[in-house]
Amino acid sequence: MRTFGGFTSGDGALFYGEVRGAEVHCLTSAPWLGGQSTGEVLQLRDLRIGLPVAPSKVIAVGLNYAEHIAEMKRTPLGTPLIWFKAPSSLLAHEGTIEIAFPEHQTHFEVELGIVIGRRAKNVSTADAFDHVFGFTIAEDISDRDLQSAEKQFGRAKSFDTYTPVGPFVHTDVDVSDLSVTLRQNGEVKQSARTSQMIYSVSEIVAFASDGITLLPGDLILTGTPSGVGPITRGDQLEACIGEWPPLRNFVAECPSRDRVAAN
Repeated sequence: MRTFGGFTSGDGALFYGEVRGAEVHCLTSAPWLGGQSTGEVLQLRDLRIGLPVAPSKVIAVGLNYAEHIAEMKRTPLGTPLIWFKAPSSLLAHEGTIEIAFPEHQTHFEVELGIVIGRRAKNVSTADAFDHVFGFTIAEDISDRDLQSAEKQFGRAKSFDTYTPVGPFVHTDVDVSDLSVTLRQNGEVKQSARTSQMIYSVSEIVAFASDGITLLPGDLILTGTPSGVGPITRGDQLEACIGEWPPLRNFVAECPSRDRVAAN
């Protein structure tokens, strides 16, 4: 397994690197674009972990675990359910999720993320993995009030900070049967395995590419297991997949909403 990430150092500029133990080997460009080593090696402890992805689009899949379908009182559709999330909703490791409407029910959802490595359109399930660069941990933060009222998922799941992702992207890894867990304030809320997904990674990539061009760096979220629940100000979330380093984020209320309430 190889591990890649996005980092910032003292000057605040984002760069990509390969993580090898305690070291980060700097790359000339994003790894999914074929970035090569610059020869510079930095210490991970001296860097801030930023976004490990820079997608042109974020595609989300819903209703991909049977128990989650049951808890949401939905019925299987027979095909993957997909929608788009705004790339501006991405949030890095240890960033703060800002609840846009504190009076709404806003839920956590842990998911396996797919990072596209090669341009893909109308690819078959047999060829889908040829277009995958790697995998990451993601969360699909969801405003349930808006999701129910508007009947479309895009806005309810696309507020700024509503797609935590990271801390890294992993390649050369088998994701067919990995544990998927989310802890809220140290308590396990979601626990499943990727082998329980109704639609596999290859099926999802093939379906998403049907008439839609997937570009290198694009991010696909593969659906969440059961156990979703509300987040509130002060929460700490930890999302884990397999033995990968966990994705940690904090929860607050959107400052602009605080100002509106104060007025």
